[in-house]
Amino acid sequence: MTTDIARDIPKSGFTFENCRRNNFLVKKGFVAPVAVKTGTTIVGIIYKDGVILGADTRATDGSIVADKLSEKIHVLAKNIYCCGAGTAADTERTTKTIASQLELHRLETGRIVPVSAANCMLKQMLFRYQGYISAALVLGGVDNTGPYIYCIYPHGSTDKLPYATMGSGSLAAMSVFESRWRPDMEEAEGKKLVRDAIAAGVFNDLGSGSNVDLCVIRKGSTDYLRGYEVANEQGTRSLSYKARPGTTKVLKERLRQLDISESVRITAGTSSQGVTPMDTA
Repeated sequence: MTTDIARDIPKSGFTFENCRRNNFLVKKGFVAPVAVKTGTTIVGIIYKDGVILGADTRATDGSIVADKLSEKIHVLAKNIYCCGAGTAADTERTTKTIASQLELHRLETGRIVPVSAANCMLKQMLFRYQGYISAALVLGGVDNTGPYIYCIYPHGSTDKLPYATMGSGSLAAMSVFESRWRPDMEEAEGKKLVRDAIAAGVFNDLGSGSNVDLCVIRKGSTDYLRGYEVANEQGTRSLSYKARPGTTKVLKERLRQLDISESVRITAGTSSQGVTPMDTA
C-alpha cells in the first residue's frame, strides 16, 4: 500500500516519460514538426502622438532572395496596421481574414475599432492552429483610449509593449531600441529610431534586406511610407563578363557517323486479329 502511494506522488524536476513514445513514433515513420526560421525584421514603437511601425522588404526562399520589394506592413483598419514575419502566404491570408472581420465589427458598432479587438481576433485564430500558421506579427494602432503595440506569436500568445521587434533581425533591432527609445518621443525622432532599427536588421541579418518601409499611425490620420529609404541600392556593372572564344579548353572531341537510310512506313488496313500491320522499307 505504501509503495502504491509513493508511486502516485508526482516527482519534481524534468520528466522524460515521453522519450520512448517519441522514439517509437519516429521508427513508425512519424515526422515531428520542426521550428521554422523567419527571415525578416519588423518593429513597432509608441511615440508621443501615436505609433510607428517598420519593416524591411526582403522575402527569402531558403538561401534565395525571392522578392526584393515585398510588402510586410498590412492594413487591418484605418487606425490599425500590422507587420508580418514568417511565411508570406500565411501572414497575408491571416491579416486579410482579420481585416474583413474588423470591418464587419465597425459596420455593426459604428465606432472606431479598438486595437485590443484586433489583438483578440488574431491570437484566437492563431491559437486555434497551434503554431501551424507561420505568422509572427507586430500589431500597432491608435483608438479612443490611446496608442498600442502588441507582439503576437504564431502559437497565439501576445505581449503588450511600448516597443517590439520580431523576425530573424529582431535582436539587432532590439539593441537599437533598448539604447535609444524613450517615452514621449517626437515624430521625426521616432521615425529616425525605427529606420535605424530596421537598418540594423538589414545589415546584420542575411534574411533581411532591401528597403525600409514605415507606417505612422496618429489619431485621425495614417501615413504609409512605402520605400521610405533605399538601404541597398542596386550596383552597376563595371566590367564585361563575356568570355572570348577559346577560353574554355576542349579536353576531348569525338565524331560519330549516323546511318539515316532506314525509314518506317505505316500502311492502312487491319488484320483479322484487329492489329494494324507495319512494313519497313
